[in-house]
Amino acid sequence: MSNPVASAQLQLKNIIDGAFAAAMAQGTLPQAEIPAYVIEIPKDTSHGDFATNAAMVCAKTFRLPPRKIAEILTGCCDLTDSSFERMEIAGPGFINFFLNQCWFAQTVEDVLADGENYGRSDFGKGKRVNVEFVSANPTGPMHMGNARGGAIGDCLAAVMDFAGYEVTREFYINDAGNQIEKFANSLQVRYLQHFLGEDAVEFPEDGYHGEDIKQRVREFAAIHGDAYLHTSEEERKKALVDYALPANVAGLKADLEKYRIQYDVWFSENSLHQSGAVKEAIDKLTQLGCTYEKDGALWYKSSQFGCEKDDVLVRANGIPTYLAADIAYHYNKFAVRGFDLAIDVWGADHHGHVARMKGAMDAIGLDGSKLDIVLMQLVRLMKDGQPYKMSKRTGKAITLTDLLEDIPIDAARFFFNMREPNSTLDFDLDLAVEQSSQNPVYYVQYAHARICSIIKNLASEGIQRRPVTQQECCLLATPEERELIRCLAQLPEEIIQAAKNYDPARVTKYVIDLATLFHKFYNVCRCKCEDECLMQARLALCAAVRQTIENVLALLKIDAPESM
Repeated sequence: MSNPVASAQLQLKNIIDGAFAAAMAQGTLPQAEIPAYVIEIPKDTSHGDFATNAAMVCAKTFRLPPRKIAEILTGCCDLTDSSFERMEIAGPGFINFFLNQCWFAQTVEDVLADGENYGRSDFGKGKRVNVEFVSANPTGPMHMGNARGGAIGDCLAAVMDFAGYEVTREFYINDAGNQIEKFANSLQVRYLQHFLGEDAVEFPEDGYHGEDIKQRVREFAAIHGDAYLHTSEEERKKALVDYALPANVAGLKADLEKYRIQYDVWFSENSLHQSGAVKEAIDKLTQLGCTYEKDGALWYKSSQFGCEKDDVLVRANGIPTYLAADIAYHYNKFAVRGFDLAIDVWGADHHGHVARMKGAMDAIGLDGSKLDIVLMQLVRLMKDGQPYKMSKRTGKAITLTDLLEDIPIDAARFFFNMREPNSTLDFDLDLAVEQSSQNPVYYVQYAHARICSIIKNLASEGIQRRPVTQQECCLLATPEERELIRCLAQLPEEIIQAAKNYDPARVTKYVIDLATLFHKFYNVCRCKCEDECLMQARLALCAAVRQTIENVLALLKIDAPESM
């Protein structure tokens, strides 16, 4: 798996280290330990493809001006058989290095050779990662936050996989606790109202008022009629939940599959209670001296592990809190299933729970630093330049299902990944359906389709793309060609940084930049030209861009159309 940028950086580090060693051997620099220095890519490539501050950080060590050190180093740098053609000193002592044409040619060859695997790396070293996202309550339909969390979580899992981690996508089903009790109460009141009339039984103020509850009751009544009208309340509620909960979970699965999300694991919160895992976690915390009793309840000493105050683990009525189940769940991820890292994608309103959970992992004898939380800000729907609020079903909030009826799935997944998770997102409903270059997903897909069209049209004229030599690829020397190839070379590093920073928006921005540079190249450099070798080299570059766009869109689970 190739990484043109990382390979060039490593090569350059060896050249610079070799220059230091040569200078010390010659006596032009005294023997000393070299401080850490940086090799980076300048924003303006006219200043070089790579730059280093090696001379700057050594001023104190060698008691020489940085520029003098830079002059000594450049005199000792051996660029023979390297990817670099020249270097120059800039400002007070920065050294800029310029890549040779062979590097650009090799990059095109590497992309084509790696094919659908271009962009992959072994950065993650096969570490096992659990990415848990969406995890919506199974008591109703998914909302906008779930839609954004689904796109972010799924793409994050994809970039982690591409960066060399072993990834498990997981949905945590909140099928226990207060929300299920509220769900049961809502169902049973609607069931009674279904037969006796809405005035006969008052609906609880804190119940679930959505139309989906009434729909589940109608389905249940169609099967069982009024058979549960005269049973005990507990029997009635149990029968309703036993029907409605699996139906809702199946609905969540269907909606998420339509959204192109498939999970490896659907994990039931209730299974933690049934198996005794919650009690075991509570007992373990107690054995470790992390709990105490007060007012008949069992409290967890969370204030000793990074939180402002302590939390109840088991209520006075003997029922464990949601926190107790959450601790057991994350203990299961690390201690039982052996994940090296767990990443949870949560809404920003859960920010207060982050320190609590990380601290709990430390308290229970695990490493809280292995649990990372991606906090996701709200989505604001926009239409005609104004905030937009409507729903076809509930009258309260637009759901994922509503959205996907009006917006192409490609646009939804792309738009939700266009900003960092911790940034509020304005989702432009008008732009999402627009078929123009103003729509970023259309713009990227059009670049892919345009390349397919170029190759197809030339083939219809009898011009077939063939394998090219490195010498032919070296003909790709215009500023537009070199800029496009530089962008191609960045993909593996962009994916690594996206995985490292839990920011899949990086790859979305990357593919927009790549499409922009391709359109710029297309407008300046004619693929069909008299020089057959140059024409084939440009076709190879087009094919490399097409492959790279395909790879990124595949990460996002977005279609790469061949015609538009």
